[in-house]
Amino acid sequence: MRRAGEVSKQMASLQIILTPSAGSDINIDTLIWLVGSDGAKDGQIQWAILATSTGETHVADAIITSEATNDSVQVQNKSDPEKNVYEVGAQALENEEYPPPTEEDVNSLRKVPAYLPVIAYSLCLVEFAERASYYGAQTVFSNFIEFPLPKGGNGAGAPPRGTQETAGALGMGLQASDGLVLLFQFLAYVIPIFGGWWADVYVGRYWAICVGVAICGIAHIIQIIGAIPSVLQAGTAHAAPPFIIGLLMLALGAGIFKPNIAPTVLDQYRHQKQYTKVLKTGEKVIVDPEMTATRTMLIFYGVINVGAFYMLATTYAEKYVGYWLAFLLAGIIYFILPVVLAAAYKKTYRTPPSGNSDLAKAIKITVTALRQNKWQVWRKNFFDAAKPSILAAKGIQVDWTDKLVDDVRRTLVATEIFFYFPIYNLNDGGIGSVSTNQGASMTTNGAPNDLLSNFNALTIIVAVPIVDYFIYPMFYRYNIPFKRITRMTFGFTLAALSGLCGALVQWRVYKTSPCGYYASSCSEVSPISIWWQLPNTILGALSEIFCNVTAYELAYARSPASMRGLVMAIFLFMTALSSALGEILLPVTADPDLIWIWGAPAVALALQTTFFWYRFRYLNNDEFMTDEANYANSAEETPIQTTEVEKTVEIERRCMIASKATVSVLVAYRWYEKATVVNFMSYLKSDQWSESPA
Repeated sequence: MRRAGEVSKQMASLQIILTPSAGSDINIDTLIWLVGSDGAKDGQIQWAILATSTGETHVADAIITSEATNDSVQVQNKSDPEKNVYEVGAQALENEEYPPPTEEDVNSLRKVPAYLPVIAYSLCLVEFAERASYYGAQTVFSNFIEFPLPKGGNGAGAPPRGTQETAGALGMGLQASDGLVLLFQFLAYVIPIFGGWWADVYVGRYWAICVGVAICGIAHIIQIIGAIPSVLQAGTAHAAPPFIIGLLMLALGAGIFKPNIAPTVLDQYRHQKQYTKVLKTGEKVIVDPEMTATRTMLIFYGVINVGAFYMLATTYAEKYVGYWLAFLLAGIIYFILPVVLAAAYKKTYRTPPSGNSDLAKAIKITVTALRQNKWQVWRKNFFDAAKPSILAAKGIQVDWTDKLVDDVRRTLVATEIFFYFPIYNLNDGGIGSVSTNQGASMTTNGAPNDLLSNFNALTIIVAVPIVDYFIYPMFYRYNIPFKRITRMTFGFTLAALSGLCGALVQWRVYKTSPCGYYASSCSEVSPISIWWQLPNTILGALSEIFCNVTAYELAYARSPASMRGLVMAIFLFMTALSSALGEILLPVTADPDLIWIWGAPAVALALQTTFFWYRFRYLNNDEFMTDEANYANSAEETPIQTTEVEKTVEIERRCMIASKATVSVLVAYRWYEKATVVNFMSYLKSDQWSESPA
């Protein structure tokens, strides 16, 4: 325990008072450098400190074990109460341990991420087990549904050894396979809207994670039972129902689990402000919360893909043993989850549910802003009209803060960014099972046709430490700006190139297949090796590091603390919209038009990326996270108008108008594109096309 030290110097007689304040919740153990005589009087906890005129301090140590609600410590000279008054609150105590950087520090010191608490790594292990089981099962869904039990196989779904046949079970065809896989993806990313809201409002994110774990556990058991050889050999009518029930339950459990795990991991790092620190080398640096969030989410995303690499085990299991083993392996790894959750329970920081308060306030803020601006959403400083500091001048009292108003505005901007992800997702791995179908038309030489999907995870596993420990630090060291919007723009560009590679490979498959442009249903395969799918896979994987990881950061940093699960769910919902777009394209996802299924989304993404950069590049310099301390007594303050703020808001206003117009153009473009594709295919099939592909 530290002594009072500098606070009491050159004061004859001092009294320190901890004044309780409703609504604050600060453990008195954090006031570790305030020591003295223990006592309470009139609702106040008092500490007596005596100092000589020479500045020497005499303090009686005390053991502090109780908790108190307070937000300030007043140091007052008793001989002259009007002088030498110090407010030593939680902020001052925090500054003692985490010194904030000065303007000179910001301009001269290197920024580094903080060390992550051990509990954050434990929760990453939870995510590893969940994703390993999820992807381990999902990767075999396509073949399980599309292809029948191989003739001459072992009856468990595995083909005869030494053949080019593909594992299968239900034999429902490509469109049924695409339909069910897309339905699974759609539900797994729509349900998070419910899962995030339910966690934030009613049960808390930690307990929502536990519920999702329980549901997924039941789903894995059902799928294992449905893949027993005797069930598969009984026919599709017997094998399909347990598989589909398990598929739907797995989507439900994942939908509750997924939006809550990333915010819970980020919650474990409790000090989310910049502060200075001296390294062991003697170098003074700034510990930056944005870099910490980036490193945390890179590790988190890397762990996800370590789990996703578990797909390699299940794809070889289906190929050489059968589906019962593939689903069993997914179930075995899954049951690590409850063990880790139980072991980490006591040390996990668990955000309590908000009871609908902040969500309700966010809705009220939006409605108030609309009313105060007379529904003119394009007005400059639109959300400022809902701030307590503005409303107080009109005699209107509200129960929210200026910070919450800014958080709502920031959240809506982040949500707008998320709506650029559906087209991106169509390029990352292709639409539905089109990548797996392409692999089935190529020479595999004994490798499973869905093998290459595992290299997405492998690429991310290798690239994450390189990006985190070499590329990003190099950019920071040499002051090369590679900020959040720049990273996402670069990722979108990589994904567009990925889709282009897929189109080129599909074109070569058509040109070399014995069946020409009908390679998917051909009994023979193209001589092109399946390994030519690697460029498409690697580029898509690299794009995820820059796009998805940054989106996780934005979902957390640009939302109120009690709404982070819901905002994360909104981002995940974009994958559901991608699946919906895939469903729309499902009728044309067939030979001889698969080149278009790869190429059209790549062109759309290239156009979208250009507009995205123009629309959001100003956010590169926007504040990463807002701080409640900057909004203290906001209702009593007069609004501060600055030229820079007005410029920023004006830019946002203009961008909002441009965005709405662009959304309309994009919608029209998508319909035009769809009509063009359909008409072009009809033209290909007509007699007017003299060189119709065979």
